[in-house]
Amino acid sequence: MDRVMNFLRHVWAAEDLRNRILITIGLLVIYRLAAHIPVPGINADAVQQLLNQGQGGVGGNLVGLLDLLSGGTVSNLSVLAMGVYPYITAQIILQLLTPVIPRMQQLQEEDPTRYREMQERWTYYLAVPMAALNGFGQINIILSQFSSGTSPLTFTLGWNLPTITMIIAMTGGTMFAIWLGELISEYGLRKQGLSLIIFAGIVSRVPFNIATMLSDEQTRVQSMIVFVVLITLMVLAIVYVQQGRRNVPVMYPGRRIGNRQSMPVRGSLPLQVNMAGMIPIIFAQSILTFPAIIAGFFRNSQTPWVAQTAVAIGDFFGAQSPWYVLVFFLMVVAFTFFYTTVLFEQQNYGEALKRQGAQIPGITKGAPTQKYLNKVLSRITLPGALFLGFVAVLPFIVQFTNLIPIANRLSILSTGLLIVVGVVRDTFAGLDAELKLRGYSDTLLVK
Repeated sequence: MDRVMNFLRHVWAAEDLRNRILITIGLLVIYRLAAHIPVPGINADAVQQLLNQGQGGVGGNLVGLLDLLSGGTVSNLSVLAMGVYPYITAQIILQLLTPVIPRMQQLQEEDPTRYREMQERWTYYLAVPMAALNGFGQINIILSQFSSGTSPLTFTLGWNLPTITMIIAMTGGTMFAIWLGELISEYGLRKQGLSLIIFAGIVSRVPFNIATMLSDEQTRVQSMIVFVVLITLMVLAIVYVQQGRRNVPVMYPGRRIGNRQSMPVRGSLPLQVNMAGMIPIIFAQSILTFPAIIAGFFRNSQTPWVAQTAVAIGDFFGAQSPWYVLVFFLMVVAFTFFYTTVLFEQQNYGEALKRQGAQIPGITKGAPTQKYLNKVLSRITLPGALFLGFVAVLPFIVQFTNLIPIANRLSILSTGLLIVVGVVRDTFAGLDAELKLRGYSDTLLVK
């Protein structure tokens, strides 16, 4: 505890760090206030009643799943109901297109800085139509959950002015959330903007979930005990896996000092078990919710087989099928390998070590070194990928086994908990690095 308090005192004493933390908190407060602004023309109480009836939630329909991912903004149909997920989906699409389009791949290899600038610009361009499409599809999905003759809308959904106004409001809310994330990255805690936006949504649901568990007098004790035990075990497991590393031995050349040549220095190259962090789960969730959103457009089709297919797709990708759990697990594992490979190839340790004159014992410099490191990374990524997959599907497993009656309220588990732990660790690690640059010692909180 003394170590933590000493760390916080040093952070608060550094004026620029203190200002950046206060700016970050202020922007997150603005984000959470905006999350309570409803979309025009929506009866939010009707949607909230739908979720309270137990039809939503993990393993229920897609409305509950979308509410989980958005940090509760779907339940009140806020203008921020989509969060920053359209932007993340746009990032995924562009990253997947890079190996397919030769010009983009060539630009990535020849001019990485220009490639990143182009990718960032086109991500913004693509996020706008993605947000509009997601918004319209999300409203269709919510409408499909209501019985015939009832609707949370005060107007008829179609190509009319109220519908267009609603879509513009939801698209504007998404772009506003993205803008707040960029402001946090620039003026607040650097490189943490979008992660903190998602983090704020998840954490904001924790008091509501706990209060819901405590409201049931018959199961409150059992629910809280299981909840606390699961949270504790998951935090320990996440931290343990996130800290896992494989240290590859590296020989660095000695230095010449005058007429003397020092001996080679033996070092190591640490390779993380989970280099991708929580990104694969976010990617998988964004991809898996997209088909259900598209299917929502065709649920009311006049052609029977089209409507039936749309309903089946919506049910499958709305977490109502055990097969969804398997697909979710496999996609998280696949995205973990994909994202890790992309990150590692961009760093190109083989050429970097060659330029330094360093060498892995028994491995030729250059391309063979990179090939060897890729092989080692693939082996250690496998347990990390399987762990992420298990973390992602844990709430579904809890519900299918009927372990506890609060599965619909476990949004802090799995993805949420992984994001919370990851963001907290990254934030404290960044602050610790900033303090070390200012000459403070013995402030390392996250090793």
